Amino acid sequence: MSPSITSQYLARYRRLGTGDRTAELLPLTGAQRRFVLVRSLDSAGRPDLVPMFFAFPHGTVDPARLRAAACHLAALHPALRARHGVVRGTPVLRPAEPDIPLELLDCAPGEDLHPALRRALAGWAAEGPPLRLYLAQGGPATGEEVLAVVLDHAVCDGQSLARIVEELGTAYRDGRGPADVPPSAAAAELAAYHETVLLQLDAEHRAAAPDALAYWGQRLRAVSESTPLPRPESIPAGALPTGAAEATLPSPAGGAPFPALLDACRAAAGALFGAGTVSPVGYPWGGRPAGAPPVLGCFLNTVVFPAATGTAPFAPAATAEAWWDDLDRADTPFDEVVHAARSAGSPWSGRLDGMLTVDDVRRRPPLCLGGVEGREVHVDGRRIPAPFALAATQGPELRLRMAWDRAVLDDRSAEEAFAAFQGALRSPVPA
Repeated sequence: MSPSITSQYLARYRRLGTGDRTAELLPLTGAQRRFVLVRSLDSAGRPDLVPMFFAFPHGTVDPARLRAAACHLAALHPALRARHGVVRGTPVLRPAEPDIPLELLDCAPGEDLHPALRRALAGWAAEGPPLRLYLAQGGPATGEEVLAVVLDHAVCDGQSLARIVEELGTAYRDGRGPADVPPSAAAAELAAYHETVLLQLDAEHRAAAPDALAYWGQRLRAVSESTPLPRPESIPAGALPTGAAEATLPSPAGGAPFPALLDACRAAAGALFGAGTVSPVGYPWGGRPAGAPPVLGCFLNTVVFPAATGTAPFAPAATAEAWWDDLDRADTPFDEVVHAARSAGSPWSGRLDGMLTVDDVRRRPPLCLGGVEGREVHVDGRRIPAPFALAATQGPELRLRMAWDRAVLDDRSAEEAFAAFQGALRSPVPA
């Protein structure tokens, strides 16, 4: 058995040694290495960002108190203060000082808060901490201010976001700062993070066994991305770089089953690319390894769904059966999966046509600052990590969103695809 990509990486990491300059270096999970690779291919070195936007009544947020609370979190959780680097060809994380910036954004007269937030995210500097705060204030006449809590995706996942919101609110309420984290607590959290990443790498190595790679090779052999490469000149003058649409549907009891959402992605891909294609659609999946400490970080994988078009919009039993088989091998790192598909004869380059994310707001507490609960809002027009991105938010209602890259997809085609996505989910779906 040839060494896996994960085992080769781990061997290189261990060869870095434990000298004064390397003792503090932390290894990367497979997902983190993918995010770092994507970042390195971007001309401006921009990472994939995960922002959360919260609207508060104007004057609610105390910037100094909030920044101190964020630095408190970074002092405790190494992922929130770490910097990416490459040491002797090996990508690593190096913890730094817990210095989290908070930037106050002023809006032009008559300007909405959202453009200011979009400009701030577009101007994210490649160097700096992975957690940053932006507070857009439009003056008392607007009645609101919007706080953006923004993270580099390479240091967070869905489980981390819920804890960050809760702990940030608690630290703000109690007036805590970085000096309130005992050195012993910071050292224990650093050791727990290191242990969890090693456990994750071990799980990824085991998930790259020959039978798993053979499975993914067969499963994705027919996959080939259908979207063309971006053409910046195709964006209409004055338009945002991404288009967006949203809709709300009644939520099924217990939420929409995940296989139903995958079938709806198949319907969207069919509307975009026609019959006879097999589009790669990725979705994040994963959690902490069994027995690992519940540390903050990025412990997920991008699982690939082959969205075969030209079939019936809904085949819930078949999709569910295949999905359960996929989940048995969901820890196989994305780079290993791409290699397996290409070895099986697929022309797939590893680019994804689309992404699907599912968020359950019933499991995430609201951000509470100064006794005031922030209202989570969405800011359109931001960069997305694929030509189109579909999102489903499970709550009292099923909220659906689609964003698309206007350099790749025209608005009409994207809107038709979103209509197909909605139409598939409006059909009766078994729980």
